[in-house]
Amino acid sequence: MDNKVEKKIPVYMTESQTIIELSEIIQQYKAEIILKKNVNGSLIEANLKSFLGLINLRLHNGDEITVECVGEDAAEALSEVELFLSEG
Repeated sequence: MDNKVEKKIPVYMTESQTIIELSEIIQQYKAEIILKKNVNGSLIEANLKSFLGLINLRLHNGDEITVECVGEDAAEALSEVELFLSEG
């Protein structure tokens, strides 16, 4: 049975960090990782392993996103994403 974890986190990245770097880091995880962001009342979702989806999210410092991970290593993947996005 797959594990599912979800957490709201604020985005604070340094200028040297890119969301593409995060996508490359999490390729090692088997879990499906979805980022969700509310934009003007509409929920936008993107698979973290999809470059195009990430570009469409347009993450900015101060944004609050929901990270949802589903899979056998979901908790580890969520921790990695949270660490990366909170480094600023």
